[in-house]
Amino acid sequence: MTKRTALICGVSGQDGTYLAQLLLDKGYRVIGTSRDATTHAFGNLHRMGITDRVEVTSMVLTDFRSVLQALTRFEPDEIYNLAGQSSVGLSFEQPVETLESIAVGTTNLLEAVRFSGRAIRIYNAGSSECFGDTAGKAANEDTAFHPRSPYATAKATAHWAVANYREAYGLHACTGILFNHESPLRPARFVTRKIISGAVRIARDGGGVLKLGNLSVSRDWGWAPEYVDAMWRMLQTDTPADYVIATGASHTLQAFCDAAFAELGLDAARHVETDAAFKRPSDIDFGQGDASRAARDLGWRATLHMPDVVKAMIQAELALND
Repeated sequence: MTKRTALICGVSGQDGTYLAQLLLDKGYRVIGTSRDATTHAFGNLHRMGITDRVEVTSMVLTDFRSVLQALTRFEPDEIYNLAGQSSVGLSFEQPVETLESIAVGTTNLLEAVRFSGRAIRIYNAGSSECFGDTAGKAANEDTAFHPRSPYATAKATAHWAVANYREAYGLHACTGILFNHESPLRPARFVTRKIISGAVRIARDGGGVLKLGNLSVSRDWGWAPEYVDAMWRMLQTDTPADYVIATGASHTLQAFCDAAFAELGLDAARHVETDAAFKRPSDIDFGQGDASRAARDLGWRATLHMPDVVKAMIQAELALND
C-alpha cells in the first residue's frame, strides 16, 4: 500500500501530539503545522520522542494562500484541524482572535480543499462547549447548541461551516464533538493540570493552598490518547458524519480535586479554596456526552474514566518532579 500522508494543523498541542504518535504507529507520513515552524520548540513532540519522525511546516490557517501552499506541497490524504485558540477562559479576553483562529481558519481550510479539487478527508475539532449547559442530560449529535463563551461560539460556527461544505460540495468532512479529555500534556492554564500540579506541589512541600473557581461545575472527563483514536476512525468511514465523543459519566470539579489529593494521601478540603477571580462571566454547570453513535458506527468506546485519568496524570506529574 502507498503510505498515506496526514496533515495535522496544531500538531504541538495535546491532541496533535497524541494523534501524530497514533498515525506514525499506523505507518502514516505525518506533517505537522505551526504558525512559525522555524522558531517553535515543539516541546510535546520532544517529550513523546517523535520529533524526528514528524515533518513540520509553517502554515497559518487564517491566511488562505498559506493553507493552499501547504496542500499543494504535501498533497495530504487526510487533514486534522486541531489548530486555533484553545482556552475557554482566555476566549473571554481574546474573543476576536478566538473567532478568527477557529471559525475563519476552518473556513479557509475547507475552501482551500475545495479549491484544490483533491479528495482530501477533513477532520475538524469541535467541542462539547457548543452545547452549553445540558441541564443534567447527556448530549448527543441531535442536541441543540447553546454556546456560553466566545470559544464555544467560534467552535459552533466552525461546526456548521464543515456541515455546509459537506452538504454543498460533497467534501468528506466531519466534526468530532469531543467532551473534556485530559492528559499530562495539558498546558498549566487548564484547570485539570492546575489541580494535578498543585496537589503534587502541596504534597511535596508538606502544605499549601490551591485556589480555584466554581467547584460545583460537572464535566465528562476522558483520556486524550483514546479520543484521538476516535478522530482517526471518523476519517476511515465511507460516509462522513459528526460524532459526540465522551465517556458518558459526569463528575464535579470538586470530585476531580478530591480524587487528585486522595491519590497523594491528602484531603482536598484542607488545601483547596474558591476564589471569585477564577470564575468566568458565564459558565456551564453540567456537561455529559452520549457517545452511543460512535460506539455503533465506529466501534469506539472510552475505557478510562475520571478516576483513571487523575491517577495517570498524578503519576506523570510525580515523574516530572523526580
